[in-house]
Amino acid sequence: MTIIDGEQVAAVMKEEIAAQVKKILRSGKRAPHLTAILVGNDGASQTYVGHKEKMSAEVGFRTTVLRFDETLTEPELLKAIDQPNKDAAADGSIVQVPLPKHIPEERVTVAPHPKKDDDGVQPANTRRLLTGTP
Repeated sequence: MTIIDGEQVAAVMKEEIAAQVKKILRSGKRAPHLTAILVGNDGASQTYVGHKEKMSAEVGFRTTVLRFDETLTEPELLKAIDQPNKDAAADGSIVQVPLPKHIPEERVTVAPHPKKDDDGVQPANTRRLLTGTP
């Protein structure tokens, strides 16, 4: 039985990603940019997004967090999700769940453009993940 040290694996991966980002910057390109969308005050979600911000900073990514009150409507949220979809400087986005009960997750979580879907929840991306297709 092989025991894998998750913390050690994560540290190595962070170093590799940080090195790749430095190489990107040295070539004159910009740092990768993640947009996270957080609706409401769920403590676990706030912690999770906070960890994403911290890890992104540690490897050299730029991060934008769009925070909204839980009274946000579904159309308002879809409009907010469309911002990084249209922004050429935004490379990836996530919509943090759970969402407030009045917003249907199944419609909202598939709103990020498939090429910017960092959670892999777009049906096409889920299929790629399951089949091992790049």
